[in-house]
Amino acid sequence: MPHYDWNKMPSEPMSPLVSRKAIHAEVLTVARVQLAQGAVLPPHSHVHEQVAVVERGAIRFNLDGQEVLVRAGQALAIPSGVPHGVEALEDSEVIDIFSPRRQDWIDGDSSYLRR
Repeated sequence: MPHYDWNKMPSEPMSPLVSRKAIHAEVLTVARVQLAQGAVLPPHSHVHEQVAVVERGAIRFNLDGQEVLVRAGQALAIPSGVPHGVEALEDSEVIDIFSPRRQDWIDGDSSYLRR
């Protein structure tokens, strides 16, 4: 069974304000995402169910036109197919859990995060 150490994993820069580390298991992906204050992820949707756990900071989600503020110690479940975007209101760290696993990320396609 694989053992992971977030502290030893290389960080993948997605933009000047966003970076991530990801673990891809057989049926899910877990990502640790760092967002600097002011970082914006444009609206997007995917087939994956997502749970976003804010470990540090504050994130404003726009879920299909509805704003939801999620702070450290809080989590948000995003159903499959729901359009959502993100703005970091503070320097933030988020654990994102996706099911099924993010094969698009494994294949190198995460262009929506790099805009």
